[in-house]
Amino acid sequence: MKKKIYPAYYVCMFIFISLVLFGFIMDSPKSIFKGMVKIVINSDILITDYMEIGGIGAAFVNAGVLGLISIFMLIKIGIKPNGSTIMALWLMTGFAFFGKNILNIWPVIFGVWLYSKYQKEPFLNYTLIALLATSLAPTVGQLTFIEQMPFCISLLIGILISIAIGFILPPLAAYCIKIHQGYNLYNIGLAAGLLATMLMSIFRAFGVNFEKRLIWYSGNNKLFFFFLMFIFISLILIGYILNNKSFKNVTSILNHSGRMVSDYYLMYENAAFINMGILGIVFTLFVVVINGDLNGPTIGAIFTIVGFGAFGKHILNVIPLVIGAILSSLLNIWNLNSPQMILSCLFSTTLAPIAGQYGWPYGVLAGFLHVCTVMNTSYLHGGLNLYNNGLAGGFVAITLVPIINAFRKEPSA
Repeated sequence: MKKKIYPAYYVCMFIFISLVLFGFIMDSPKSIFKGMVKIVINSDILITDYMEIGGIGAAFVNAGVLGLISIFMLIKIGIKPNGSTIMALWLMTGFAFFGKNILNIWPVIFGVWLYSKYQKEPFLNYTLIALLATSLAPTVGQLTFIEQMPFCISLLIGILISIAIGFILPPLAAYCIKIHQGYNLYNIGLAAGLLATMLMSIFRAFGVNFEKRLIWYSGNNKLFFFFLMFIFISLILIGYILNNKSFKNVTSILNHSGRMVSDYYLMYENAAFINMGILGIVFTLFVVVINGDLNGPTIGAIFTIVGFGAFGKHILNVIPLVIGAILSSLLNIWNLNSPQMILSCLFSTTLAPIAGQYGWPYGVLAGFLHVCTVMNTSYLHGGLNLYNNGLAGGFVAITLVPIINAFRKEPSA
């Protein structure tokens, strides 16, 4: 039986195919192939910019292809599009610029598939978490480079551990939502971070440690700016056309706190694409205005924000977080346009529901605290968890929300 392809998937296909075409415009097929090989055989822990490792062409092709693979997986399984699936597609594509590639995602996905079989449930129920669980995809590559073991043994161990991660992550992720009560949008980042912290603790107990990494590309802001503007303006125009040539319901999205589960696509359908495009334009401009670098990690972060434009984020509940992050940079030891601060500012939007639920002042406070927290969490998991800001955001939400509830005059909704 032929699988139905929904319009939302066609929209995402257009964007991801554009990434692949842009990659082939930037580099020759031979250079892209060589770059893809470099990407696959290298360590992927935070922060590894694939543009620096394999070249611009290979990085964009890897991102576009991984996004298309994810779409075809959803179509094959028969999953209808909603805000969470659209978010997952953009998240997969974004992190394919720095950490996920066409090979390292499969052991974790296979582990989640095994868990579905263990529970005697269809994989359809776990496909979303299988995609998001690839936050820990760098585990395979990183364990391959353990010097204390022969290559074949370390590779096998890396694959087996990654499968085990996929197997045990679903129940942990379900429990983590209860802990932060839906105020941390990067819930899988919290679950994966806790699991990776435990894993890293075991490694360190046996003398295995991973050095900090910062591979960061710079130098093509103007080119990437215009291409991203094309992507996000196209997203707005497509949303406008599919939304009966109107901006109907776009303002309705702004009335939501963003607390999980806020599925803008199920509630407002194609207006969600307009919201996504607006977020993309705003945060691309933000990186350029602060004189930051548009590269693999920052484009990945922008794509993540755009994806969550269908599932919790809008311009009103993210701006307070960024203001808080900027205020933190004025007082702390990191420059605003340093790699760590740029990513912290962008990913601080994981706490958008706090601003949406409790108001701007609390959002600013959450953004401030997030920056201070995230600067220390990557050591815990040794860079294995790509969604490091999800771990930090979880810590902030778990700590801040009960304090807010205790001292607010009016109870939360």
